[in-house]
Amino acid sequence: HVQLVESGGDSVQTGGSLSLPCAAADYSFSKHCMAWFRQTPGKEREKVAAIYTDGDHTFYDDSVKGRFTISQDNAKKTLYLQMNSLKPEDTATYYCAADYRYGFGVCRTVREFLFWGQGTQVTVS
Repeated sequence: HVQLVESGGDSVQTGGSLSLPCAAADYSFSKHCMAWFRQTPGKEREKVAAIYTDGDHTFYDDSVKGRFTISQDNAKKTLYLQMNSLKPEDTATYYCAADYRYGFGVCRTVREFLFWGQGTQVTVS
């Protein structure tokens, strides 16, 4: 059983920054697809960033491009989402997700993931 645990959610002012870690115990990062999604009440879960864990391939939704950075620390088995220049529309519950089935070409676009975290709340006002 793979457990993903997000943390780092907080309430911040517009223009502020947050870093969200996602700890993945008992999970090998090697050549896996990992992603961050976000969701607000009444809306579909939105994919904001993905990384293929060879470290060379990342993907960002246009709404966060240039402001958010997805990265990984293989030794710590932790996925990160660095969020800068936060806007009120970034307010959401953020989820990390992981799957070993996909190469990067699919990782960029796929929304179906085997493993999910429980979510962490980010509020920007």
